Amino acid sequence: MDRKTLKLLLQNYRTPFEEEAVFIDDFVALTEDEMAFKRERLAGHFTASSWIVNKKRTHTLLTLHAKLNRWLQLGGHADGHENLLEVAMKEAREESGLISLRLVDANIFDIDKHLIPERNEVPQHLHYDVRFLIEAEIDEPLSMSKESNDLAWVPFDIVQDITFSNMSMMRMLEKTSKSEFVF
Repeated sequence: MDRKTLKLLLQNYRTPFEEEAVFIDDFVALTEDEMAFKRERLAGHFTASSWIVNKKRTHTLLTLHAKLNRWLQLGGHADGHENLLEVAMKEAREESGLISLRLVDANIFDIDKHLIPERNEVPQHLHYDVRFLIEAEIDEPLSMSKESNDLAWVPFDIVQDITFSNMSMMRMLEKTSKSEFVF
């Protein structure tokens, strides 16, 4: 996937969730920015994430993010790499230690634009997060990275409780649970 392919995927991306649909044009426009994949673009930049689920679709792998102290899907900065699918897979491997990771579909699973608070020398900025659906073996040992305070397979029925009903997490959960979104 290169910048041109990402732009095409975003232009063709459809979602029934209005709160997600409003981001599409912003994501498409960002692909035109030379700095879009670099965190040095302080107005906002692309990131990539993996919504990792087990084969039975009963659990998702979440990390208790060390800096944000919130349960989130695994992912991170592109750091200049334009292939966001590769970025998502790399981050998933690094943050989980899993080797059984398998891409369910090369199409975009979800997008979210969210504000990251100021921290140390880095001002408040936006993340344009492109997310992919990944499957993994739930019984494979996990290896937590220094970016996490915890890492766990979370049953779908408690995701809402530990994420405090985070809208984008609930949306990905709904997409995973409903048959029309299952790939």
